[in-house]
Amino acid sequence: MKKLASFALIVFLPLPLLAQQRPLVTQEVEVIAPGELLIQFGVEFLQGARFPLSGLKGDLTRAGVVGLYFGLSRVVEFQIEGTIRNFLSVREQRTAFIKPILTQGGTSTDDTGDFALAGKIKLFSERNRRPALGLRFGFELPTSDERRGIGLNTTNVFLTLLLQKHFGRLSTFANVGVGILQAPAGLFTQNDVLLFGLGAVLPVNERVNVVGEVQGWKSTRPTPADSPLVGTGSRAQARLGVQIFAAGFRWDFAGIAGLTQNDPATGFVFGISKNIKLFPGFGNVP
Repeated sequence: MKKLASFALIVFLPLPLLAQQRPLVTQEVEVIAPGELLIQFGVEFLQGARFPLSGLKGDLTRAGVVGLYFGLSRVVEFQIEGTIRNFLSVREQRTAFIKPILTQGGTSTDDTGDFALAGKIKLFSERNRRPALGLRFGFELPTSDERRGIGLNTTNVFLTLLLQKHFGRLSTFANVGVGILQAPAGLFTQNDVLLFGLGAVLPVNERVNVVGEVQGWKSTRPTPADSPLVGTGSRAQARLGVQIFAAGFRWDFAGIAGLTQNDPATGFVFGISKNIKLFPGFGNVP
C-alpha cells in the first residue's frame, strides 16, 4: 500500500512550476534544482517557412525539438537544445546563393537541426520590487548541412540578460542581449543582432497555465539575398498556448504567428516535459 501510495503521488499530483517554460522560447531566471534533469521533447509545424540562403519556401516540420537542462548548483544550470530532424515540403524555390539538394522530384528536403550548448546563472532572487536577475550565454554548433537548404551550418555565439518578476499569480520574464551570427555566404564576416524576448505565465488552476511570448532578434545590418549576411536577418515570433499538468508530465500546446518576412506565417507546436532527480543532494552545500 505504501508503494502504491508513493506511485500515486508521483504520477497524479501536479508538478511544480518548471524552470524552462516550454512551449515558450524566452528564458526564465529560475534554474533547475541541483542534481535534477529536465527533459523536454516537442514537434513543430510551421507554414510558409522561408530560407533566404537557399531560396526555399514551404511547410516545415521540426520533429524532435529537444531540450536537456541539468542543475549544477542552486544558481547554475547547463543546457543542450536542438532539433533531431527538420522536414521541408517545398512550395517555392527561387534563385539564391546555394542550390539545395532536394528529394522527391524537387518537392522536399530534410536535415538535422543545429544544436546549442548554454549555461545559465541566477544572479539575484526576486525581492519586493526588485526583479530576479540572471545571465545566459552559449553557442550554436554547425550541425546542419547548408546544402540541404534548411540550416545555415554556422557557429553562433549569444549572451543574454534575464529578468523575472511576479505580479500576483502572473509570472513575467524578459530577455535582452546580443548574438554574433557567422555569415553563411562570406568569409571573415559576421552579423551582430539584438536578442529580445518577453514572456508570461498565468496559472488558471493547479493543473493549467496560460502562456504567451514575443521573441526574436533584430539585425543591425541589411541582409539582402545578394549579401554575405543572407540568412541572418531579423526574425520574431509570437506564441500563445497552454501548459497542462497530468500523469506526472507537463504537456504543452501553442499557436505561432510570424512577425517578420523571414518567419513562417503561422504554425503550432506541442510537446512534453518531465523532471527527473538523478543525483539527490548533488550541489547542495551545508
